Amino acid sequence: MDSLTQIALGAAVGEAVLGHRVGRKAALWGAVCGTFPDLDVLIPFGDPVADFTFHRSFSHSVIMLALLTPLVAWLIRKIHPADVAHRKGWYALVYLAFLTHVLLDSCTIYGTQIFWPLSEYPMTWGSIFIIDPLYTLPLIAGVVAVAVARRNPGRAYRFNLAMLGLSTLYLGWSFAAKFHAQGIARDELVRQGIEHRQIVTLASPFNTILWRFVVMTPQGYAEGWYSLLDSDRQVEFKLHSSDPELLAGLESHWPVTRLQWFTKGFYRVGREGQDVVITDLRMGVEDYYVFRFKVGRVGNPHSKPMPSEQLQATLEDGAFRELWERLKGRGS
Repeated sequence: MDSLTQIALGAAVGEAVLGHRVGRKAALWGAVCGTFPDLDVLIPFGDPVADFTFHRSFSHSVIMLALLTPLVAWLIRKIHPADVAHRKGWYALVYLAFLTHVLLDSCTIYGTQIFWPLSEYPMTWGSIFIIDPLYTLPLIAGVVAVAVARRNPGRAYRFNLAMLGLSTLYLGWSFAAKFHAQGIARDELVRQGIEHRQIVTLASPFNTILWRFVVMTPQGYAEGWYSLLDSDRQVEFKLHSSDPELLAGLESHWPVTRLQWFTKGFYRVGREGQDVVITDLRMGVEDYYVFRFKVGRVGNPHSKPMPSEQLQATLEDGAFRELWERLKGRGS
């Protein structure tokens, strides 16, 4: 999720755990711990594909963060000696701020290696977009109430708990909406006779009403949309081609194998000029994908490996307007 959401979530969790005992510093340290795992973006891994796929790995591991928790809690007690008696409370605050960060990230589609180093499998539930105001705003409201409270901090503490609960309920709703939409998509694939290997269901930008489907087919992939406000259960799937034969000669090239693994097979292979390009189909919409990488050059008879390079994408004017119109429902 975006940094503002993680800061707000960490602050809300910190206040819920220890705010009634140590005051506003609980929210402050919760915010610090809530944003800490994302500092791995400052580490250069020396390759665009590596930068892309190593984010949310060791820094988002529930195991590594558990090992780090005693050190962070000890540092906090050193900074606030008057609150040293709340040792268990600081432990709980630090780890819960860490834990809620990585679990929330797992609800997006990016990929979060929460069990690293025991497993590098990237958890990707895809129930919520990386920015969703309906999840974030209650958290901010609760934290702001705590920050401005003067005469009745207890009321602000309870209000923060209520807002944290409201955001959690919204997250639960996102899973229910996702599975409902995915069931409709699977039924439609059967009804339309579309042969496919796998399907992923994705929340569209800023909401959990409009859902996007990416379906991998023998000839390439298909993209479909369904809004919970649609008047029927039909899904129009648009078929698109992919050129996996361009990867001949690149089968052992690390950027290629890494992207195949990280995308869980939801990728497109294409040619742009003389470049072989792999696109992560989960992050974006057709004609606009955020993560596209050059991985080789077209050769004769096979492609030649090259150092990876991330390509920039340009969002077309009117794209968000089209999504808004689709969100309002077909036939409504």
